[in-house]
Amino acid sequence: MDDAYARSYRQLYEQHWWWRARERLIVEEVRRLGQGRPWRRILDVGCGDGLSFPALTPFGDVEGVEPVAHLVDQHASHRDRIYIGPFDAGFVPDKKYGLITMLDVLEHLEDPQAALEHARTLLESDGRIVVTVPAFNVLWTAHDDLNHHVTRYTRRRFVALAEQAGLRIHDARYFFHWLFFAKLLVRASEALSRRPPTPATVPPAVVNRALTGLCLLEQGLLWPMRVPFGSSLFVVMGQ
Repeated sequence: MDDAYARSYRQLYEQHWWWRARERLIVEEVRRLGQGRPWRRILDVGCGDGLSFPALTPFGDVEGVEPVAHLVDQHASHRDRIYIGPFDAGFVPDKKYGLITMLDVLEHLEDPQAALEHARTLLESDGRIVVTVPAFNVLWTAHDDLNHHVTRYTRRRFVALAEQAGLRIHDARYFFHWLFFAKLLVRASEALSRRPPTPATVPPAVVNRALTGLCLLEQGLLWPMRVPFGSSLFVVMGQ
């Protein structure tokens, strides 16, 4: 991740419409998946500074893994629940997890299959892995460059990746449907302007609220329809 972008990431996560709408979707799906059973232990891979801990804590005891040390506040109250280091064979906790989240993480990795295979070894037999990733390489923009993305995913490609890692897909669908077309326009504009990329910022409050509302309305109306495109992909897997 670009350093300037990393410094502003907490503010973006807590205020920006995209992160707010994504968190709402994830929380609703985690709640739905956990109906009738507690998750007990939750592992958030690529947790940054424990940004999603408050949203996930109502569902179980949350721990995290973050490979980039400077993203973690050493004085944070949850610092002792974050393992700083790569998510690989060197991370060997003395427990397994009912829920593992990897929220916009795998697109950064050169070997995402290895990460999924390792996650599978840490999963309880009836546990679930929840993943979000950016979708469709045709939507590649300067935002992907700033985030040091390796790729974006289609549903078919991700399903094949999960199966190669020994995981079974329970759900896989796109979201942020309207943003698919917006990002196409951004890509075309970038091709014409050749301007240097700049990190995302929180828009003015009225715009931020309007875009948050648009995303939540779209989720409520279109999520059950499994629309075959979107700028992001949501996946649920198990053993």
